[in-house]
Amino acid sequence: MSAIRSLISRSRSHRVVQDAPSSSALSAAAVTVPDRGMESSCWANMPEELLREVLLRIEASETSWPPRKSVVACAGVCRSWRHITKDIVRVTELCGKLTFPISLKQPGPRDILLQCFIKRCRTSQTYYLYLSLTSALADDGKFLLAARKSRRPTCTDYIISLDADDMSKGSSTYVGKLRSNFLGTKFTVFDGHPPHAGAKLIRSRSTKPVSLKQVSPRVPAGNYPVAHISYELNMLGSRGPRRMNCTMDGIPASSVEPGGTAPTQTEFSHRKLDVSPSLSFIRSKSNLPDNSVPTTGQKNATTPLVLKNKSPRWHEHLQCWCLNFHGRVTVASVKNFQLVASAENGVAGPEHEKIILQFGKVGKDLFTMDYRYPISAFQAYAICLSSFDTKIACE
Repeated sequence: MSAIRSLISRSRSHRVVQDAPSSSALSAAAVTVPDRGMESSCWANMPEELLREVLLRIEASETSWPPRKSVVACAGVCRSWRHITKDIVRVTELCGKLTFPISLKQPGPRDILLQCFIKRCRTSQTYYLYLSLTSALADDGKFLLAARKSRRPTCTDYIISLDADDMSKGSSTYVGKLRSNFLGTKFTVFDGHPPHAGAKLIRSRSTKPVSLKQVSPRVPAGNYPVAHISYELNMLGSRGPRRMNCTMDGIPASSVEPGGTAPTQTEFSHRKLDVSPSLSFIRSKSNLPDNSVPTTGQKNATTPLVLKNKSPRWHEHLQCWCLNFHGRVTVASVKNFQLVASAENGVAGPEHEKIILQFGKVGKDLFTMDYRYPISAFQAYAICLSSFDTKIACE
C-alpha cells in the first residue's frame, strides 16, 4: 500500500491533479490523460481483483477533502485505474461527496443538505463557491466554481467557470452562465453542455456559426437552458421579503417524491458545434422566457419541478421576517431564502416541507449555500447568484 501511495503522490505532484490552494485550482480536482509509458507499466497490468480491492480501500479511507485528492489521483494513473475508480466512486446522490468536476452537475444527496459557502469580491465583481470542509461557518473550504458579473446594456451575465482565473466562454473550463433581464426580475440559467437527452440549444449573439475546423472538441459549443428564475414585484418595498419562483427544466416534479429520479450527467459532453442547416436554433431575446407552469393535465413525470420560497414568519419582538436556518445564517438580509417544492407540483406531506436550497448571509461578503437532491451544485450556485443582482422593481 505504501508503494501505491508513493505512486499516487508522484502522479499528483507532476501531472495528474491541479489542486493548489490558490483560487486558480480547478474544481474538485481535474484529471489529465496519463502518458503512454504508464499504460504499459506494472501498475496498469495489476490483476483487476487486486486493483479493485486497493481502490475500494482508498475510496473508503479518504472520505473528505483534502485527503480525497488520493482518490482522484488514482483515476489518473492509467486507463484501467481510471475506469475502475469511476466505477467505484458513486454519484453525489448516493455518496454525498463531490469528487470529480462532473459531480458539480449531478444532483445532490437525498438525505442531507450539502454545505457550501460563497465569497464575494466587490472590486472585481466575482463570486467564489467553496465546499465546506468543517461545520464552522467560515473555513478554508474546497474551491468548486467561480463566477464573474458582466453588465450589458439590456441584461447582466454571470459567467460560471471551473477556473477562477479563466472565466471566458471559449475556455474548456466554462460551465455555464446566468443571464438576467433589464429589471433584474427574470433570469435564465444556461448549461454549457447538454444536461440531458433532447436538450435545446439556444443561439445567442456570442454563439456565432463558425467552421467545424475552428471549434475545439473540448470547448463547449452552446447554451442549454436548465432553469428559469423570476422575482415577483414587491409592492411593500423593503418591508416585505423577496418572493421567487424557479422552474427547473429537465427535472421532473416527481423527482422529489419517494422513488422519484432526476437526470444525472456522468461526464462532460465535448461536442462540436453543428452549423448544418438542419439544426434548428432558438433565438434568444432580451426578454427571457416566461416561467409559466405546464397545464395540470400533463403527467407529473413530464411537469418540470417548480421551487418557491418557504414562507417566513413575522417576529413581533425583532420586528422582521424570520426563517429557521438551523444556525447556518447569522445576518438578516433581503437576500436570504429557503426554497421548497411548490404545491403546484402536486407534492404533499413531508416532501413539500423539505428544504432543497437555502442561502443566507453570515458576513459582509460571506454567504452559506446548502443544497440537496434533485438540483446540482451548479444549478444551486446559479440560483444564488441571481440573489446578488440588483432588482429595480423588487426593492
